[in-house]
Amino acid sequence: MEKKDSQASAMLVQKHQLDSSDSKISELDVALNALLGAQKGNDQALDGMLADMEALLAESGVSFDAQATEISVDMLSYVNDGSTSERFYIPQISLLDAPAFDENISWDSYVSNVEKYASEHDIDLQNDPFDRLLTPTQRISLEKRIKDEFTYKNANCDKYDYLIAGTCGVIGGLIDVFFVGLPGQGKLTTFTDKAVDQSVQMFAKAFGWKGAAEGGDATKSAIGFLERNFKVNYDQATTYGKNGTDGLVDNLSPKNHHLKSLGHSPDLVGLFFSILNQFTNTSTFVSNGKIITIETESFELQGSNFISKVFCGFVNWLGHLFSDMAGSSGASSRGAGIPIPFYNWLLLINVGEFGKHKQTFATIATKVFEQGYDFRHGLAMAIPVLITELLTRVMWVCKKRFYHKADWADCIPTANNPELRRMLLVAHGSLCLVDAGDAALRSGGDMVQFLLRTNLIGWVRFGHLAYKEVIAWHKAGHINADAVDEYLEREYSQMLVK
Repeated sequence: MEKKDSQASAMLVQKHQLDSSDSKISELDVALNALLGAQKGNDQALDGMLADMEALLAESGVSFDAQATEISVDMLSYVNDGSTSERFYIPQISLLDAPAFDENISWDSYVSNVEKYASEHDIDLQNDPFDRLLTPTQRISLEKRIKDEFTYKNANCDKYDYLIAGTCGVIGGLIDVFFVGLPGQGKLTTFTDKAVDQSVQMFAKAFGWKGAAEGGDATKSAIGFLERNFKVNYDQATTYGKNGTDGLVDNLSPKNHHLKSLGHSPDLVGLFFSILNQFTNTSTFVSNGKIITIETESFELQGSNFISKVFCGFVNWLGHLFSDMAGSSGASSRGAGIPIPFYNWLLLINVGEFGKHKQTFATIATKVFEQGYDFRHGLAMAIPVLITELLTRVMWVCKKRFYHKADWADCIPTANNPELRRMLLVAHGSLCLVDAGDAALRSGGDMVQFLLRTNLIGWVRFGHLAYKEVIAWHKAGHINADAVDEYLEREYSQMLVK
């Protein structure tokens, strides 16, 4: 018998014991009433006997003191003619039966005793136990609570929710249009470029950079320091030549090699391929819809064992990313940074015919990156998305608190709330509509210009929310296991505190 079945069986047996206890209490009430009735009858009989004795003694001239007279057992056996006396039947009370149990008993032994008890008392353990454990009222109450607290629900937004969400999205979209714009041109992109330059300098200082020479460019000096101290073997930058791939990777150039080299990706995929390439003396690229691995010169990682070498590989990967994040030390302008996380996987979509040259989507994505659509621009695009997210959540909290008069504890903007989830979907959808409209109008039908003006971060966030909404719609009415686990954890924590 599975543990959950044995637990249900134990609950059934315990319910039978409770019912038996209630029945036994009723029997005790009957017996007690009978004893009280018998006592009352005996008191009346005794009073009558004493009255008769007093009358007899008075006739014989003997004085009688009822308080001082001792009454023997023979005198208590006095019974009147019974014409008016009541007879009381006092039932026999049997002991309750229970499964054998002690503090040292094992669960299996207890289950065995439960099954034995059930067999002796004709308790059916095969059918659904909750049909007998719960009363109809309890069952209805439990079903209502499960529906209210532990099931996936569709959003129940009103017109004000949609209006608020749409407004927040439009605000974010306008910020994206007027302050992000093209890579390297918008005010937010300029701001994030400077922030990245500062972070590169701070990272270099942490590893011993002493600063730029007098009159020199601090950022380029920091980049040069990191390039010298965090060399990697997968930094090929051209298709042919000294630092090339011998023609194995088509159209590889200094402008796109950070995109095509998987080890330059600032995500888990990039970390994996970076360490793999450093250990195996290889370099992995994605080009023409294919993943290409080439042999490189021998490269020795520092470290005395496998774990230390992996750690050194991680530090080397991180340091090399910082050396490329703000461009190269020899770049004359903004330079080619590293790609947005997971952006290089777009190069696997080597399909379609776009523009007058009938180029594939992978080629278009490469050209977009070459024109500055890199990690720095990704940070700039994330700002209006973040503003939309925070503004929507704040407005939801304000409406919940001051319009619906909810307690502060119920105003926490968690992603599990269906109304907030729907509002975020509408808000980010509105941002994406504004963004797409602006990109379509200003691109003039050019695919590269359209993608350059498209907020990829916003579209990814919108897609994620749309996916969650579809899942929630599909699961509506089903049990939310996460909510159940959270409730059980909270109850368990309260029990520990008590």
